[in-house]
Amino acid sequence: MKLYRLLTGQDDAAFCHRVTDALNKGWSLHGAPSLTYNIQTGQVIAGQAIVKEVEGKDYHPEMKLSEQ
Repeated sequence: MKLYRLLTGQDDAAFCHRVTDALNKGWSLHGAPSLTYNIQTGQVIAGQAIVKEVEGKDYHPEMKLSEQ
């Protein structure tokens, strides 16, 4: 089964650590990162899709993808 997640957050060191943590847990980058600017807060928001293949599991909507 292939799992998909979209990580989003302020473009800062904490976001980079979240992506790095996911990569070290077996997730892979899927596509290029995206950036947008929130004019109200003055923050750059980043997004990165990640995917992971897992064996022996069936998908169900209650899955906590971050724990896979």
